[in-house]
Amino acid sequence: MFGSATANPPAQRDLPSGDGDGGAPDAQAPYLLEISHVTKGFPGVVALNDVQLRVRPGSVLALMGENGAGKSTLMKIIAGIYQPDAGEIRLRGKPVRFETPLSALQAGIAMIHQELNLMPFMSIAENIWIGREQLNGLHMVDHREMHRCTAELLERLRIKLDPEELVGTLSIAERQMVEIAKAVSYNSDVLIMDEPTSAITETEVAHLFSIISDLRAQGKGIIYITHKMNEVFEIADEVAVFRDGAYIGLQRAESMDGDSLITMMVGRELTQLFPEREKPAGDVLLSVNRLSLNGIFKDVSFDLRAGEVLGIAGLMGSGRTNVAETLFGITPSDSGEVRFDGKTVHIGDPHQAIELGFALLTEDRKLTGLFPCLSVMENMEMAVLANYAGNGFVQQKALRALCEDMCKKLRVKTPSLEQCIDTLSGGNQQKALL
Repeated sequence: MFGSATANPPAQRDLPSGDGDGGAPDAQAPYLLEISHVTKGFPGVVALNDVQLRVRPGSVLALMGENGAGKSTLMKIIAGIYQPDAGEIRLRGKPVRFETPLSALQAGIAMIHQELNLMPFMSIAENIWIGREQLNGLHMVDHREMHRCTAELLERLRIKLDPEELVGTLSIAERQMVEIAKAVSYNSDVLIMDEPTSAITETEVAHLFSIISDLRAQGKGIIYITHKMNEVFEIADEVAVFRDGAYIGLQRAESMDGDSLITMMVGRELTQLFPEREKPAGDVLLSVNRLSLNGIFKDVSFDLRAGEVLGIAGLMGSGRTNVAETLFGITPSDSGEVRFDGKTVHIGDPHQAIELGFALLTEDRKLTGLFPCLSVMENMEMAVLANYAGNGFVQQKALRALCEDMCKKLRVKTPSLEQCIDTLSGGNQQKALL
């Protein structure tokens, strides 16, 4: 496992510049990172069209845009996952081109993905230094030195975790802290954070923001992707907006408000963010009475009417997800009554729930929603496949027509229905599942 480890001390790294000449960064460069006229296309789709971006040292740049705006594609280009078709990237004033994520890391750019990339059965220390393990005089892994370096790193970031703790035992928020520590361990000057608060509590968000403030004070440039406007105005210095693969503009955060930001994102002025209903909600469609699951939630009751959106709020661990999974038959309830369309129903499994007309978009699409190696169409048709099959045959034409219609209605951006769903942006994956 550690056979290819290097003997370089993990806490002491001279990182090469991206152009490979080993020269010192240009101290006169006004920006830490500059993106100019970058274009990127995939078969049938122009993901980015002549976009630009700039990141100042010691600042947080919030990157905003609707699903499919091109945010993730640009970040993957900056991080060396994709290569641009045209355009230029300058780091510390020098042109760079990253052929691999490793070359971007070595140049000082680290990306913390929305889907965290950690090994659950390895310790925090092993995850942080994987591929860069400290070796002793016998060329064996020096676990004691790795522990020491990790402890120093975590202390510097005010992250209270044991370096020897297995990552699989950590909460989502704690794993994000490990990802941040790993990024900082590369002496990264640019940190890209992709929706880091999507699954953590308000207290954990406050801790994350304090760490971001510390990194900003150290002169790091942080690109912060989010859909939450309150976070933009709390943590960001500047805001850049993308729309339909194009760069719309960049402004100081303090010069904007929620309305102006939304207008930039959607391309039109919204006179009513929450307009009045054109027609009232209909009859009660779903009625839940004193629903309970031992030790998880108790006496949950509500009515949902046709044409109505019901929000279920609460912190992580409060039972929100468990209620949804119980209604979908994943974890049948211990007591209580569920009435659907006026009739009492007992939902014992997801198949029964689907037949009744229930659908569930799971909390973690990567783990429990997607078939990442299958196509967009294969993922979309999964829940209704039985309705289009019989006598050993599948009605492919009817299924394709259905999927094409849904892609058009939900504006799923994909080159084709045969495209592997794992290559789509997170927002388009979610639309395909819907």
